[in-house]
Amino acid sequence: MSTKYKVTTIDGNEAAAYIAYRVNEVCAIYPITPSSPMAEWADEWSVKGITNIWGNIPEVVEMQSEGGAAGAVHGALQAGALTTTFTASQGLMLMLPNMYKIAGELTPTVFNVAARSLAAQALSIFGDHQDVMAARSTGFAMLASASVQEAHDFALIAQAATLASRIPFIHFFDGFRTSHEVNKLSLVADEHIRALISDDLVIAHRDRALNPDKPIIRGTAQNPDVYFQGRETVNRFYQATPQIVQDQMDTFGKLTGRHYHLFDYTGAPDADRVILIMASGGETAAETAKVLAAQGEKVGVLQIRLYRPFSNEHLLQALPPSVKSIAVLDRTKEPGANGEPMYQDVVAALTEAFAEGILNDLPRIIGGRYGLSSKEFTPAMVKGIFDHLSAPKLKNHFTIGIIDDVTFTHLDYDPEFTLDESNWRQGVFFGLGADGTVGANKNSIKIIGENTDMYAQGYFVYDSKKSGARTVSHLRFGPEPIRAPYLIKEADFVACHQFQFIEKVDMMAYAKRNATFLLNSPYPPEEVWDQLPRPMQQAILDKNITCYTIDATSVAMKTGMGGRINTIMQTCYFALANVLPKEEAIAAIKKAIEKTYFKKGRAVIEQNFKAVDATLANLYEVVLPGKLTSKQEYPPIVPDYAPEFVKGITAEMMAGIGDQIPVSRMPVDGTYPTGTTKFEKRNIANLVPVWEPDICIQCGNCSFVCPHSVIRAKYYHQEYLSDAPEGFKSAPINARGFPETHFTLEIYSEDCTGCTLCVEACPATSLTDRSTKAINMKPKTDILEESRSSIEFFESIPQNNRSKVNFSTVHGVQFLEPLFEFSGACAGCGETPYVRLMTQLFGDRLIIANATGCSSIYGGNLPTTPYTTNAEGKGPAWSNSLFEDNAEFGLGMRVTADKHLATARQLLREMQSELGEAQVKAILDAPQFVESQIMAQRQRVEALRRQLEQSKHPQAKLMLSLADHLVRRSIWIVGGDGWAYDIGSAGVDHVLASGRNVNVLVLDTEVYSNTGGQMSKATPTAATAKFAAAGKRVGKKDLAMQAISYGNVYVAQIAMGANPQQTLLAMREAEAYEGPSLILAYSHCIAHGIAMEKGLTQQKLAVSSGYWPLLRYNPVLRKKGVNPFVLDSPEPVITLKDYAYNELRYKILTRTNPEEAERLMQLAQELVDLRWETYVDMAAAGASSFAPVA
Repeated sequence: MSTKYKVTTIDGNEAAAYIAYRVNEVCAIYPITPSSPMAEWADEWSVKGITNIWGNIPEVVEMQSEGGAAGAVHGALQAGALTTTFTASQGLMLMLPNMYKIAGELTPTVFNVAARSLAAQALSIFGDHQDVMAARSTGFAMLASASVQEAHDFALIAQAATLASRIPFIHFFDGFRTSHEVNKLSLVADEHIRALISDDLVIAHRDRALNPDKPIIRGTAQNPDVYFQGRETVNRFYQATPQIVQDQMDTFGKLTGRHYHLFDYTGAPDADRVILIMASGGETAAETAKVLAAQGEKVGVLQIRLYRPFSNEHLLQALPPSVKSIAVLDRTKEPGANGEPMYQDVVAALTEAFAEGILNDLPRIIGGRYGLSSKEFTPAMVKGIFDHLSAPKLKNHFTIGIIDDVTFTHLDYDPEFTLDESNWRQGVFFGLGADGTVGANKNSIKIIGENTDMYAQGYFVYDSKKSGARTVSHLRFGPEPIRAPYLIKEADFVACHQFQFIEKVDMMAYAKRNATFLLNSPYPPEEVWDQLPRPMQQAILDKNITCYTIDATSVAMKTGMGGRINTIMQTCYFALANVLPKEEAIAAIKKAIEKTYFKKGRAVIEQNFKAVDATLANLYEVVLPGKLTSKQEYPPIVPDYAPEFVKGITAEMMAGIGDQIPVSRMPVDGTYPTGTTKFEKRNIANLVPVWEPDICIQCGNCSFVCPHSVIRAKYYHQEYLSDAPEGFKSAPINARGFPETHFTLEIYSEDCTGCTLCVEACPATSLTDRSTKAINMKPKTDILEESRSSIEFFESIPQNNRSKVNFSTVHGVQFLEPLFEFSGACAGCGETPYVRLMTQLFGDRLIIANATGCSSIYGGNLPTTPYTTNAEGKGPAWSNSLFEDNAEFGLGMRVTADKHLATARQLLREMQSELGEAQVKAILDAPQFVESQIMAQRQRVEALRRQLEQSKHPQAKLMLSLADHLVRRSIWIVGGDGWAYDIGSAGVDHVLASGRNVNVLVLDTEVYSNTGGQMSKATPTAATAKFAAAGKRVGKKDLAMQAISYGNVYVAQIAMGANPQQTLLAMREAEAYEGPSLILAYSHCIAHGIAMEKGLTQQKLAVSSGYWPLLRYNPVLRKKGVNPFVLDSPEPVITLKDYAYNELRYKILTRTNPEEAERLMQLAQELVDLRWETYVDMAAAGASSFAPVA
């Protein structure tokens, strides 16, 4: 073990995990944002053989859920191991039952929590204290860190304290704001870690373990006679804990020079106004109090470190006796309570002290809420609270940072107030998710932090959309430690890494006077000025900003970097910022590249080196003309024809000013309109598909595979073309017997992500130039205006009649309107084509229960949502409950649909005399299997509604409320493999076994894609993943076989890239089957380490190797005495290796451990062969070989 004192630059998650790993023997883990990196570090260190302080490698065990992780922790603790876990939000909620047990049994452990919002009216992945406050009654002590350094230090203090006190600890810090902030810190030396962890206490913990050589019983069931007394036995342990924690803090201070207290006070010694606060907000408040106190204001801040057990004694010792007014700030909301938790604790503590005569006077105490879901908390807000504490009448239960114009809780403050930032150098960088901007900026912070005497801080703002969303990196550098957990308002350096952002964001608002602006632009330096919007030009001139430009996209293409411009823009930053000498900076960048991309191989490293070397020759200063030359204003965020809600709330969120939306304009229950992505026009692709009508065979493949529904087809009478704008493309339809019918393939270029899957799927090539297909990628700037006018005209052409479209072919499906469009999924996403197809086939009568994960984020993340409606206003009704309960959530929808349908049918019969026997009979007996029948039923129900609206029958209103149920409803339960194979597997199993008519669609990426690519039970043998850095050693769960064993479940395994027709057939058969269905859909993913444009190719190879056999199991056939198992795949023609080694998730192990890679690949091939043989046998068996269907 190293004993060297070390300064490093890392984020809060790594800082905490660094300690937790070294002071534990077992880590039970499960991924959840934003705590997943802590578990990932533990797994990676374990694979590398890094030891804990006792010289052994901790056991890292991934579980199927957070509840499972807590159970494993509990068991490991009972068996005597020092054990930890890492979690957040809903994950912590699933751990609560075990936490009561662990605490009740006085078992020392530390749970490291990146505190996060709970899902209430909506899910949020961002930080506040709702989760930890929901755990405050478990009996766990709660220790709060306020910074990256404290996350590191307190992880150790908590471990020492839990061993000494026997009270388990939650060590928490703010999710994202601390967990993902990168900062310079001093690592605790190994000998200091060792000094703080007592071997005697470790041995005492082991001595209390379950041991058949010293048998005991723990976990009994108690009766009313003794349970109460048993709960009271722990009091003395909790009473002793605060002083134990302080003692550990004192010992830690002597070892490291960093001193902490249970309550740390900053400010005037004679303060009459004091704020009490916990975690990262305390840094902002304390720094503000320092400045105000230096100016003579009698203000102070008391940072609460140990929240549970709450020590009245230590609070009173730390609180200035001069205090007259106190504001207690909680980063949580507890609806219906007399105040938030910390406020109530402080009120109780001071009231008790006053009643007992310890305090002579009781200060005025108010509580307030701030910073929910990582909302900004700034020095201006802190000053606003201090100012309010001087008021003669105080507002209790206030909010800060929002405008509450309903219950008027908010405090006003001056947003222009700032602290002195003159010693900092600050940069703001606008990038695109997956363009590498965030990663490059993290490296920049580390380069500066570790190669200079400066302190560095980085924080990265991105929403919960997938790659392709806008990212904003905030970097600060200065001579002193940076304690500023809030965003930069005025930067010395502003960089725009994507040219299209200049129309979307007022970037110059972030620039201070005389700042430097760097722009990635496709235009040469002499032309770029004229391309800027007029307001941007004005701001540049007004602020005397120096501008530089580089065509980083071209440099990236020429150096083999593809769309990743990160290295290029990072090199520009170092060249312009003068933080390091040029040669030093480039050497440091290259060193960081080698470290970052080591696992991806030398070729990737060399590509990045080439990009660095080519950068400076292509970087130019823009010579400003000193006058405005542009007539271009910032375009409207959304068009005038958008609905009022979109023009108001949605547009403001899109513009980045959602913080200013008042409470009165927000939906009260989290209900939002659908179909809003059409107004976003993200324009993130530089190259977009262009259709060549003369080459096209009108097969529909391109629209079938398009992940973002940007390719649409219509057929129409040629008379429509008389009004077509110039450039509108069409071709005679290639079906016989329709000489006057034309066909158009329209591409929504502003919504395209440039993935090129359509080009890959296109089978048609020019007879004169085989490199030209019927669809080809071309620069968007060349066709944008023409595209806009063509789309407008295309949308004026009526949608094709669904009842006349052939649903059974890929060619026919292209004419069905997708009711899922322009999502925020990754470019080339393997999941969304299946979702889009589902909405094309069933969307106007579809209800979706969506498990938390990628599909819920691109499906329901604000500001815009992709599920939309047809011209009649009908479309998918979508909801997300949680991660673990989605199958049950969807079953509840089915049960209700069935119940309401039965009630509607009953009411119809009761009203038959008024409604007419013939009409009632027609509705009740109507078949609804094909689209024409469903449309006919819609017409009957619409007529019924009109009749009911006029009816005086006492049941008419009730019947009207249920009339919609008379049209066949399609219930789909959608989620990823992390849900279906792991955390929700019991629910999936139960729902399939219920026999109810639900359709389960598993978008199988074989990893937890949404949290960054961790292993699930769907991860195949020999593949690496986060939590499986050494390669997965066991086989993938065969969920298909599990479901087939019930006999009455329709099961299909599909891969659109291998056989789109089979995909279509399976989805239609599943929906038509009057019982439960399960579809397993191969979904290539960015986490596989592939070029996403090759996703369809990988799907085909997966099938060709026998790894992913296409199959269908139809219980209807079993009822008819026919073999229900159909193997749709041909015999394998390639080996598993031929498929797998195109993907980094497999290939990486050949670099890090080639012998193990070969062994696991052989094992994986055996599993593939065995499964294929099993399926072949099943396909050849008789019907009697399968479970009978009742």
